[in-house]
Amino acid sequence: MFSSNSLPILPGDYPTAYQNGMEWGTYIKLYNYQISGSLKSIVSFDLYDRLCLLLPKIALPVRFYERREGYRGHSMESTMAGLSVRLDEDRNSNLEANFPSSSVLNISGEKLACQIFAFKPGKSEKYMKDEGIIFTVNGQTHGNISKSFFGRKAVKLSYLSNSILIAVDCSNLKGRSREDLFMNSRDRLSTNDLRYQIERQLEELISKHPGLKALSERRRREEIQNKFEDSKPLKDVLEKLIKKSPELASLFIPGYKLKNPFDFRDVGQQQQVWVGEEFPTFFKLKLDGVKQCPINHKFRVQYETNAANDYFDRDRLPGKFELHLGDEKVENVLHLWNGFATLTVPLPENISIGNLLEYKSIATDETQFRPFESYFKVRVLPEVKDQKTIIGQRKAPPSTLDGNERKSPSGLSMPHIWEVNKNEWFLHQFNDHSALNVKDGGDAGYDFYVNMDNIYLLSEIKRKSDIAARLIQNRFKYAIFLIGFALLKDKAAEAKENSNKNIFKEIFEVTAKLSPIILPMISYLSELTDE
Repeated sequence: MFSSNSLPILPGDYPTAYQNGMEWGTYIKLYNYQISGSLKSIVSFDLYDRLCLLLPKIALPVRFYERREGYRGHSMESTMAGLSVRLDEDRNSNLEANFPSSSVLNISGEKLACQIFAFKPGKSEKYMKDEGIIFTVNGQTHGNISKSFFGRKAVKLSYLSNSILIAVDCSNLKGRSREDLFMNSRDRLSTNDLRYQIERQLEELISKHPGLKALSERRRREEIQNKFEDSKPLKDVLEKLIKKSPELASLFIPGYKLKNPFDFRDVGQQQQVWVGEEFPTFFKLKLDGVKQCPINHKFRVQYETNAANDYFDRDRLPGKFELHLGDEKVENVLHLWNGFATLTVPLPENISIGNLLEYKSIATDETQFRPFESYFKVRVLPEVKDQKTIIGQRKAPPSTLDGNERKSPSGLSMPHIWEVNKNEWFLHQFNDHSALNVKDGGDAGYDFYVNMDNIYLLSEIKRKSDIAARLIQNRFKYAIFLIGFALLKDKAAEAKENSNKNIFKEIFEVTAKLSPIILPMISYLSELTDE
């Protein structure tokens, strides 16, 4: 013990670490801690970004002082208020219009509020690395799911995989549920039924989100609008290959040749900004009559409202939503987007065909004199078998002839192949060794992006100067495409058994490993003789 009016432990001007007096408070000195990699840079850069992600809703702001010698920067001090505050302050410059969007998951009667952030192209790097979904408790991140989640077959948002961050607030989970969801280290998720139940609801929520679907299609159009070309050269090449090797035909799905993978007319148009009310004046059910639902399906109903998109999960006076069937609260998923709230509900167990279920929904907040109450009925119908769609297959258009039958599929369903040069690598996470990136374009089919600046391709062009460069490029492009397409069809069966698999990531990795041998194999095998 000692007597003093203050302690000279507060930082002074750079690079003095301890100078100014501290008259009251708590001081904690950390010893033997390790910082590695890019986190060693000036404190206001990588370390600041990482801590913002780990403490997205920190209770009080934290002031950082860089006082290590040898560092330079515009400012040697910075205040961290957490990811949520940071994104809110920077939303106009970094987030797409109308985001963040709010949703609510209902897991066995426990509600998890979700915030969906969609970044403008190239704006997400300083906010996250590989994280796609973060799970927080009392403002602190306790685990995450990789952004490869958005490339899953059930989600189909490959074009947004580097632009989405979802924050799931688990603060309201019961103690036992938290123990089941998070590892004891509180830095990653457990692998159990609760986690997979949350993932399934997130898959459905994200894949059905109208704002994300529209943004994904717009990103696709913007990404390839300058690459669009007639698919006839590819068609001619494939037809020649198939004539020589009919086994190749088994790779392709019967279907119609797409005339145009998308409509360019909307490219460049800005998304209209939705201006919702902080506290809505209406939350009205859009349903006439009785809702019909097969016994093996979920049902959806929609509400019209003037609530802001973040109404249900903002920090200040958020809205609340409940669904009741009789005296029981019902598990549901609700997402709010630009004046419409879409509710997805599984049917309860132990019901029978023909049952009439009567539901009551309540939406309210602390400012409402009366909650918004709605009532609707659901009729349980016989089971409907799901029609499994083969990967790549699309419905044939209606016949122009009279009658009620559809056209029979014919010909080959042509995918889209796009060449990528080095200046566009950042769009596909390419490097020198990358070869192919496959993205799911939804109804427009699959897009195959080939790295035309692959180091092995460039080396082959340089080494064989007697052969036209374009010929070597085409050999590489079509060969790597065929390998990728075969892998896509093969991996699709695995994805049906395990929806957690990101088949596009696997194709990306396998084709990169095969890229060194593609061109030598084509060249040397063609020179083999009977001798």
